[in-house]
Amino acid sequence: MMNIVITGLFTASFIFAAVTGHMTDISSACVTSAGTAVTLIITLAGIICLWSGLMRVCTAAGVTKKISALLKPLLTRLFSGIDPQGEALGFISLNLTANMLGLGNASTPLGIKAMQALEKEEGIYQGGHGWSPSQPSPNMLLLTVLNTASLQILPTTVAALRLKHGSAAPMEILPCVWAVSAVSVTLTVIFTKAWCKK
Repeated sequence: MMNIVITGLFTASFIFAAVTGHMTDISSACVTSAGTAVTLIITLAGIICLWSGLMRVCTAAGVTKKISALLKPLLTRLFSGIDPQGEALGFISLNLTANMLGLGNASTPLGIKAMQALEKEEGIYQGGHGWSPSQPSPNMLLLTVLNTASLQILPTTVAALRLKHGSAAPMEILPCVWAVSAVSVTLTVIFTKAWCKK
């Protein structure tokens, strides 16, 4: 679907540029944007490497285990029937912690491991033969939507983008981010639970 939308935008841009006589402008914008995109990718790669490294240090120092212990009472209520001592809960805790710190890319491998652990724990994965025909469990759905609408405490990636584009105070958005992410997570959990019950 997104491929169709993006292709449509590009096509519409070229048609309007041709009709209005601004093909030179669109060519210039394409070249400039391509260079800006490469610079932005390098900047974000540095930020992601920094925070991913910090996450590994926190894991080795036991900080993430302490955060997981703090989250465990809440997560065992949210993820019904999950083993409090199982590896699925540990990976879910680490995944949500990484998301709370704004480390979207760093949290992806943890999210995949959490989903695999849930598959094994809930019997949906069949001995290396791929997915079973059964539907995803409510816990899998909840994990997916919590990754999409995660609670942001430190939006590091967004702050890096704001700093890159000249913001004098890249973290001034914190109150708004806290409010919006808290509302989105709350509504996400409520609707997911209601949908799974239905």
